[in-house]
Amino acid sequence: MSGRDLTLVVQRASRARHIPGDAVLRAWARAALARRAAVTVRYVAETEGRRLNRAFRSKDRATNVLTFIYDDAPRGELAGDIVICATVVAREARGQGKAVQAHHAHLLVHGLLHLQGLDHEREEDARRMERRERAILRRLGFGDPYAAG
Repeated sequence: MSGRDLTLVVQRASRARHIPGDAVLRAWARAALARRAAVTVRYVAETEGRRLNRAFRSKDRATNVLTFIYDDAPRGELAGDIVICATVVAREARGQGKAVQAHHAHLLVHGLLHLQGLDHEREEDARRMERRERAILRRLGFGDPYAAG
């Protein structure tokens, strides 16, 4: 995927210092996307993450990543928002014994695969999505995100 094929806007509504830089996020996004895309990645604090998860998924807690898909994208292009809760990322990484950057990469890839129509509601779909995540992250130099830490 070339630079012309990806429009990436990064918003930082969290003051967490561990949030990757724009160039790194752009490289990870390119590795995960199979076609033209316009994506906003918004890093949020726990309060906003909880509010969004409650409003859109009826779950009263902050979650690690939310994907919002826009159906009005030009033909052949993906468009949407990926919201990542920086606090949850750091807490999960610590709890799983993983590097925070590896977890950021995993969650961005995970969100972008949702943007491309993959999900993990059924066991077969989850296995397919996890295989894709592992392959992309391996190409990016990260280990298996589902391996015990």
